[in-house]
Amino acid sequence: MAITHPAPAKITEPTPHVKLIQPSTGWNPLNLGELWQYREMLGFLIWRDLSVRYKQTVLGLSWALIQPFMTMVVFTFVFGRLARLPSDGIPYPLFSLVGLLPWTFFSNGLSKASTSMTGNSGMIKKIYFPRLILPIVAVTSGLIDLFLGFMMLLVLMLYYALTLPDVTSILTLYPLANPALAQAAAWYAAPHFQITLNIIWLPLLLLLAFVSALGISLWFAALNVNFRDIGHAMGFITRIGLYLTPVAYPISALPSWSHPIVALNPMTGVIEGFRWALLGTDTAPGGAVIVSSIAAVILMISGAYYFRRAESQFADLV
Repeated sequence: MAITHPAPAKITEPTPHVKLIQPSTGWNPLNLGELWQYREMLGFLIWRDLSVRYKQTVLGLSWALIQPFMTMVVFTFVFGRLARLPSDGIPYPLFSLVGLLPWTFFSNGLSKASTSMTGNSGMIKKIYFPRLILPIVAVTSGLIDLFLGFMMLLVLMLYYALTLPDVTSILTLYPLANPALAQAAAWYAAPHFQITLNIIWLPLLLLLAFVSALGISLWFAALNVNFRDIGHAMGFITRIGLYLTPVAYPISALPSWSHPIVALNPMTGVIEGFRWALLGTDTAPGGAVIVSSIAAVILMISGAYYFRRAESQFADLV
């Protein structure tokens, strides 16, 4: 009787996963699907940026509070005490800090994102990934500093709330002795520290700040690959922008005809909106927020489109 042996099994090697990389064509500036595929890399780079930023520093995360706090102190002395700029009846330290927090987030994100391509040249040359991830990481990592700044703002608001009885009593005893004190005390007497429905707009204002920072960052990040002068000029650009944005002063201090022009700066609507949402200023900055939002969206779309058009040359130029 013949014995039959089973045929040997065929050993097949697994087919390697092949990813075809093609240049982007048409109107597809963001390609959110590709960004989603690389979400783990995005999260890792954000974590890396946060862990390296304050590594081997004595004060650590405290630096996220020192920068806006010391700037607030200088602004209060120079613009609040010496120049006596108006603050819509709000105590100047509080007024300036609410403006400095989103501006610090914006300027830091802009400075880091502008050099994100040249600073990661080794990674860009060795592996493929959506280059858009790098400026997104630079801007997103600044949200941690912004949230820490909000904690400091809360402490300052509580401080002024607890000193309310003393100031109002001075106003009662000496109503005409010091007009500036009377103006400040009148603001203290109002329930500005109560949480109102204005606060529900804060997430949208945060989104507007993020879109504004990212939109301009995409332009500078792409331009800096070809023109390294951009990286050197960023400190000057952000300092000039600080004084062109209503951080140290309210937009109401400017002539009314200039408000639409100033609102073209997307951070104008952000800062005025922050003061309205957090401090309960009387007039909602609806016009400024709308104009700034339109400007931010235009900058975001145009910046993303220009970035995508230029990224094919990044590996050769960085």
